[in-house]
Amino acid sequence: MNSYLTLGVTACFAILILLAGGALLLRRRQNRRGLSIRNLLDLADRLETDLKTCRSGLQQAHAVMSLNPDLPAASEQDARHAVDAGLRALLQQRLWIRDRSAGASQHDLDETAASMRDARDRLQPLLQALSQAQTDLNSAMREQIRRESDG
Repeated sequence: MNSYLTLGVTACFAILILLAGGALLLRRRQNRRGLSIRNLLDLADRLETDLKTCRSGLQQAHAVMSLNPDLPAASEQDARHAVDAGLRALLQQRLWIRDRSAGASQHDLDETAASMRDARDRLQPLLQALSQAQTDLNSAMREQIRRESDG
């Protein structure tokens, strides 16, 4: 009888350990999913900031270029459409996060985050080039103003 009691206690203990381990794994999975979703939202915020910075820089550049007919005219409309398309795509990502992230697989969450990181990585050199172009444009405008005031 005593061995049955020992066996029963051991079995209960083993079941408790399995349940605790399962609960721990479930908790880790939930924590990872929560972290992934927060990461997606953070990436979306950063990408939106990058796109809005790009739009602002393009608007400033086009405003300066419109003041000087000697500077080559870039397609302001095309640039605006490209940035707006990026913002629309980002809105679709945000809607996906809101509507589907809770039921999405971890793989889908990871792929979405990778896609957003890739978009930011592709946008960064363009933002740097835009910043440099803005600096060059400002220098050219200052030089032209200086020449006009000297002449």
